[in-house]
Amino acid sequence: MKPGEQFLEAALFGANAGNGVGAGTKRDPIRFRTIWISDVHLGTTGCQAARLLEFLRATESDTLYLVGDIIDGWQLKRRWYWDQVHNNVVQTVLKKARKGTEVIFVPGNHDEAVRQFIDLDFGGIRIRDELVHTTAQGKRMLVLHGDRFDGVIACAKWLAYVGDSLYTVILKFNQWFNGWRARAGLPYWSLSQYLKLKVKNAVNYISSFEDALAAEAQKKGLDGVICGHIHKPEIRDINGIKYCNDGDWVESLSALVEEASGELRLVTWQEIMQQKNAVSGKKVGELCALPS
Repeated sequence: MKPGEQFLEAALFGANAGNGVGAGTKRDPIRFRTIWISDVHLGTTGCQAARLLEFLRATESDTLYLVGDIIDGWQLKRRWYWDQVHNNVVQTVLKKARKGTEVIFVPGNHDEAVRQFIDLDFGGIRIRDELVHTTAQGKRMLVLHGDRFDGVIACAKWLAYVGDSLYTVILKFNQWFNGWRARAGLPYWSLSQYLKLKVKNAVNYISSFEDALAAEAQKKGLDGVICGHIHKPEIRDINGIKYCNDGDWVESLSALVEEASGELRLVTWQEIMQQKNAVSGKKVGELCALPS
């Protein structure tokens, strides 16, 4: 079965993803109007699926956008890897769709097999190539993965595969390195992201990519653009266009969210977990303070 079809066929299974952030506890999720996540790369050892699962269970939204590279078909073609937590992520997304969240999947280059299903709906998930999201403030934002604006992907796909293999090696080292940091009581740190931002050509590439996406939104007469692909979370103004990149779930562990007010901001797994724990701790404290 093709990796893209694996995701879609998951809608036929009845596995339960769990009902709370912690076993045996009922906690109110943190609510947003909209959430965007991308570049999860399920099917790889570098995917931070357990942390994404915590994030998904700790949050709710009216709309959830999956902005490409949710499943890494490139890696799955080389070597099959799919553990239970990866399946739990898929099941949690499907559960959200069943419970009323509007889930929109915009495939990327790593899950390009799903592009054959563009404009179809599966298991309550709408599959679209690109679309316009209107915020609560009335801002019209172009939503797309962004790979077609990547010169390496568009003009030299074989080079992208070579780079992807090297990137996988760096991620494996990064996983080992952060295991050591966790045992030492140190926070998560992304080696691959650090290396990318220290290389001048990479910085120039990122800047060119961002400019190209902003120009596309401007050409369409829109207020901004929301994308993924380059694994660099960012919100900035480019010639009057609001450029937003939601990051990824192998390095930055980030998402873009829209508050009820229409404000767009970036959040991280660490931030959501801290907020969730703070709220839970407050509720426990209030309960303990009640007179007996």
